[in-house]
Amino acid sequence: MNKRIICRSLLAACAALTLSLTSLDAQNPISPMGVYIADPSARVAPDGRLYIYGSRDESDKYYCSDLHDLLSTSDLRTWRHDRGIFRWGTSLYAPDAIFKDSRTYLYFDVPDGTEYVAEGPSPAGPFSKPTAIEGLHEIDPCVFIDDDGQAYYFYGQFSAKGAKMNPDMRTLDMSTHVEGIVDEENHFFHEGSFVFRRGKYYYFVYAHIGRNHRPTCIGYSMATSPLGPYTYKGVIVDNAGCDPEVWNNHGSVVQFKGKWYVLYHRATHGCVSMRKACIEPISFNPDGTIDEVPMTSQGAGDPLDAFSTIDAARACALTGNVRITLMEGRRDREILNKVRSGDSAIWRYVDFGKGALEANVTVKAPAGGRISLLADGKKICTLEIPASDDWQDVGAKMEKVSGVHVLEADFSECGTDLLQLDKIIFGR
Repeated sequence: MNKRIICRSLLAACAALTLSLTSLDAQNPISPMGVYIADPSARVAPDGRLYIYGSRDESDKYYCSDLHDLLSTSDLRTWRHDRGIFRWGTSLYAPDAIFKDSRTYLYFDVPDGTEYVAEGPSPAGPFSKPTAIEGLHEIDPCVFIDDDGQAYYFYGQFSAKGAKMNPDMRTLDMSTHVEGIVDEENHFFHEGSFVFRRGKYYYFVYAHIGRNHRPTCIGYSMATSPLGPYTYKGVIVDNAGCDPEVWNNHGSVVQFKGKWYVLYHRATHGCVSMRKACIEPISFNPDGTIDEVPMTSQGAGDPLDAFSTIDAARACALTGNVRITLMEGRRDREILNKVRSGDSAIWRYVDFGKGALEANVTVKAPAGGRISLLADGKKICTLEIPASDDWQDVGAKMEKVSGVHVLEADFSECGTDLLQLDKIIFGR
C-alpha cells in the first residue's frame, strides 16, 4: 500500500470516529434540513436495519463533496443521520455498499473515474483499506449478491457493464464481463446502476433519460439472469417538477419488512447539485412490472397532519421561480424562497381529519401579496399577506375540508418583491 493510500485510510478512520447523529421523521425528504444527500443506495443489513448510503452535496457550483453520509432506520419512521462515515480527501461520488461475512464493503468513484472499494466491520464503518478496482474507469458502482452467494459488479454511463466478482469482493472475473447490459438507445439508460432480485426476475434500475432530454426518471428493465439480457419496462418515479432547474436522478429499490420502496433524490436551491434523498412505496403487478408512482411529501410515512406544523420545504412539486433554500442566517431550516406571482407549490398528501376551518401561514413578504390554498384543485382559502420585512403569522377562515387531499399553494399576487414561506398549519 503506498503512502497516499495509507494517509487516506487514516483520514477515513478519523472521520468515522467523529459521527454526528440526528433524529429525523418519516416524511420526504428523508435528508435532514440543511443536509443534502443524493444518489441514495438502500441496503438491509444483517442487523435488520435499513441503511442508505449517499453522496453528500455541499455547493450549488459542483456535485458532491469529500465525504459520504449515512441514513438508517429500524421502522421507516425515525431516521438516524451519521455524518461523514467516510472521508478521503477528494470528491466522492455515488456510493454503494454490500454486506458479506460480517464485513461491509463500500464502493465509490472519484473525479478521474477510478472506482474504489473500502472495507469496514459494520454498516457505519469505520472504513479502511481503500483499493482501486483494476481496469474500471467510469462511474456509479453497484454490487449485487445473488441467492447462491455469487456477487456481481455493475457500473457505467450511457452503456452499463457488469461482471461476476471474485470472493475477495475487490476484483472482477473479467472472463464474465458483459458490456451494453442496458443502454441509452434501447433502455433509456443514462447512469446510476442498481440491481436487485424479486422471485425469478432481476431488475436493473437506473437514471432514465427518456423524458424531456433529462435523466429525471428512475427507470427499470427486467431479466431472468443477473447479466441479462434485459428488457425495458418503464419508469418507477420521475422527479421532474421538484425544482425548476432539476437535471438528474439516481436511486435504488429495496424490500424492508415485507414492503417495497424506491429511493431517489430531488433537487433544491434552483440548481442541479444540491439534492435530497426521498422514498416512496411501490407495488408489483402479477407479471413483475412496477407501476409508476408520483413524488409525495408523505414518503414512507402517513399523510402530513394538517393540524401539526407543515414545513413548506416538504413541497414535492414547484412551478415558476420558487425555490427550496436555507432560511437566511440558518443552516438547519429550509423554506420556500424567491416566490413570484403565478408560482405554485404542492404537498402530496395532507390529512385534514374530521375537518379544518382555518389556515395559518408563517411568511415574509416585503411587498405583501395573496396566497390561495387549494385541496385537490378546489380553492378553500385566500390569505391576504400584509407587507412586512419581518416574518409574520397570517391566518384566515376557510371552507371546511376533511379527509386526505393534495394541498396546493397558488401565489397569485406577491407584489414586486419576492415572498418567502416557512410553514403552514390548519385549525379546527
